[in-house]
Amino acid sequence: MGHTFTDTHAHLYLEGFSDDVDQVIDRALQEGVEKIFLPNLDSGSVAGMNRLAEQYPGTCYAMIGLHPTSVKENYLEELQFAEKELEREHYIAIGETGIDLYWDKTFIEEQQEAFRRQIGWAKQRSLPIVIHARDSFDEIFAILDQEHDGKLRGVFHSFTGNIKQAEKVLAYGFYIGINGIVTFKNAGLDKVAAAIPTDRLLMETDAPFLAPVPHRGKRNESAYVIQVAEKLAEIHGLKVHEIAQHTTENARKLFSKAF
Repeated sequence: MGHTFTDTHAHLYLEGFSDDVDQVIDRALQEGVEKIFLPNLDSGSVAGMNRLAEQYPGTCYAMIGLHPTSVKENYLEELQFAEKELEREHYIAIGETGIDLYWDKTFIEEQQEAFRRQIGWAKQRSLPIVIHARDSFDEIFAILDQEHDGKLRGVFHSFTGNIKQAEKVLAYGFYIGINGIVTFKNAGLDKVAAAIPTDRLLMETDAPFLAPVPHRGKRNESAYVIQVAEKLAEIHGLKVHEIAQHTTENARKLFSKAF
């Protein structure tokens, strides 16, 4: 095969993988997926995530952050917990953070505050930031317009925005994470992905969510990043190994602690 892939976003520590995570990682490795990055959700997911990173050094890498849908009344305690975790040096990024107004708008102000705080950590520690944006591009851009400086770098993961929003992300110097949604027939993401230069693309699965066609509706896993690569290769008129090369090189630039 000769080319390697990086899954820059997978929640392999979740319960849906508790019976067969070793096989899942093994399948990914057999497909040439050499590195899998694990974004955190909240204090409840840290132990399982770190356990995987310890069991699979050189393959699984952990991030630390507070997911926007985990921002509730106790968000300050959660932030305190995550910030304390940062003292352990092995985290490769801050994330997953951002704003999610799809499920619930109750805690919008707390989400904004938590996002700002995590941007601060990323700058302080020169770590990339992994941004979750769902029904919230305007709110996120408003914060990034204030916070963005030469020190902040990151990725908009699971990107579902339009071309104009993609251009705004690129203008920040950020990367754009593409996953199985690009294979969904009516998502329209293929047209947006065509407008993103290959030196700004990252590939991810967001496993167990958003499995690409032909696995759509089933549990997603890191091996399926191959289907994302095939679709991106088709969109950009490249060979799969070229997309693998570009996206892994981009991952290396952004998540340098994992390489």
